[in-house]
Amino acid sequence: MLFTEEQLKLYSKPLSESEKEKCENAIRIIQESLESLGYETKKGIHRNNEDTLSYQIKMTNPSKDYELSIFVKGSYATNTNVRQNSDVDIAVVKESEFFDKYREGKTRENYKFVSSNKPPYHFKDEVEEALIERFGRSEVRRGNKAIRINGNTYRKETDCVPCFRYRDYSNDYMDDPNNFIGGITIYSDKGERIINYPEQHINNSVIKNNNTNYKYKKMVRIIKEIRYQLIDSKNGNAKQTSSFGVEGLFWNIPDYKYSSGRTLGDTFNALITFLIVNIDKLSEFKEPNDILYLCDSQEKNNVYKNFILDVKNYFEYSGEKKYE
Repeated sequence: MLFTEEQLKLYSKPLSESEKEKCENAIRIIQESLESLGYETKKGIHRNNEDTLSYQIKMTNPSKDYELSIFVKGSYATNTNVRQNSDVDIAVVKESEFFDKYREGKTRENYKFVSSNKPPYHFKDEVEEALIERFGRSEVRRGNKAIRINGNTYRKETDCVPCFRYRDYSNDYMDDPNNFIGGITIYSDKGERIINYPEQHINNSVIKNNNTNYKYKKMVRIIKEIRYQLIDSKNGNAKQTSSFGVEGLFWNIPDYKYSSGRTLGDTFNALITFLIVNIDKLSEFKEPNDILYLCDSQEKNNVYKNFILDVKNYFEYSGEKKYE
């Protein structure tokens, strides 16, 4: 498909102010919902990183002596979202409890940690109860990993993700309770434990964007829009990828490659060419959190290889319009 520079400029733009406001409203309504359970706001809405939309609120419940962190994660937090009708992901993190991992021969006893006496789903039940009380049963739907809150003209459709902290002590040789790689653990209703690193993702995206003279996020928005177009045209490979995954492809491209073209179209072509040249190295690519591998299975590796080839065949650049 032939793309003009004007189209690419449109695709590369960040969210509108109204979208940002709806994002803020989404996190506020969760804050208000949890107040019904006795939580109090410790620190009002603020940004985790001033260069992002990673809004955050800190709450505490004095009677239970633990703290919650509520923050926007995913493409809204990194400001790389491209479709206005997509939902916003908000993590509700119980800070006082965490899942852990230790190097061989070590256990939580070495760190003097004690086990929680509550099953992990209890916290999700608690959050769901608060949301139903606030919005009514018809507006709240519990999923395997998240609790969906229907959107309206005031707020975005929201996936509220109750979760716990994650601490990886694998590289700690001093039995130091503060020496860990931190993330979050989502405990699904099916009993799965999903570990991810949203805060590292947000911070690394800011660094990458700054290092590429603010071209990184523009290019990510363009590749995400093209992914949606391929999905709309029934492309099976694009459908099997994720928005986060295609962002990860571009995160692994060296910073200097973002200076390869004078126009958006030339730069995008240079990035896709880099991926084509390095297509057999996808197994070495990391997620934007720089911790987990992007293609952790041969099946996923094949999907992203085919997606890159499909983008190469789909994208044709008309060049910058010349004015007489």
